[in-house]
Amino acid sequence: MNKALLVVDVQESFRQRPLWRVISNPGIVEQVNQLVALARAEGDLVVWVLHSEPGTGNVFDPVNGHVRLQDGLAPADGEPLLTKTAHNAFTTTNLHQTLTQRGIRELSVSGIRTEQCCETTTRVASDLGYDVTFVTDATATNPIAHRDAPADQTIEELLADPRTLHSEDIIARTEYALAGRFATVRTVAELTGTQG
Repeated sequence: MNKALLVVDVQESFRQRPLWRVISNPGIVEQVNQLVALARAEGDLVVWVLHSEPGTGNVFDPVNGHVRLQDGLAPADGEPLLTKTAHNAFTTTNLHQTLTQRGIRELSVSGIRTEQCCETTTRVASDLGYDVTFVTDATATNPIAHRDAPADQTIEELLADPRTLHSEDIIARTEYALAGRFATVRTVAELTGTQG
C-alpha cells in the first residue's frame, strides 16, 4: 500500500448551511463511496478529515454536533479520522506523519469545498512531494459572492448578482490551476473504470 484516498470535510456542517441548497454536487456521498470502495478493494488507505472551528458557535463548532461525516459515510477499522482547524488537511493534523509512516506517496483528493479545502490540501500535498490525483466530480462547492457584495445578501441575490462566481466556473478554474502543476485531474468513472 503506497496510495491513500483523502475524504476532506464531507460533513454535516455543510448540509446545515443555507448554501447547501445550491451546492454543486448534493450527491457527493455516492461519488465518495465509489472511491472508498475502490481504495479498499485495492488495499489503499482511506483517510477521513473533518473541519472544526471550536468556540465559534457556527456549524463547524463541535459543540453543535455537526462536525461529523454525512450520513452514508463510515470509516472502516484502522482508517484514520482526523480533525483539522486550517483549510488544508496537513497543517493542523498529523496527516503527513501518518502517510509517511505507511510509505504512502500517492494521494487522491475528494471532498468539500472544491476550491478551498480540497484545492489547498492538493497544493500542500504536491509541495510535500506527493503524487496527487484530484477527483473533481467527487468534490463539491457553492457559488461565491463578490468581495464587495453585502454580507447579508440572500441566496437569490447571490445567484442574481452578475459578479458572483458560479460553481461551474469555480470547478473549471480549480481544474485549470491544478492540472499539470499540482495534480492530475480525474473523474470517478476514470478511476473506477465505469465510464461508458
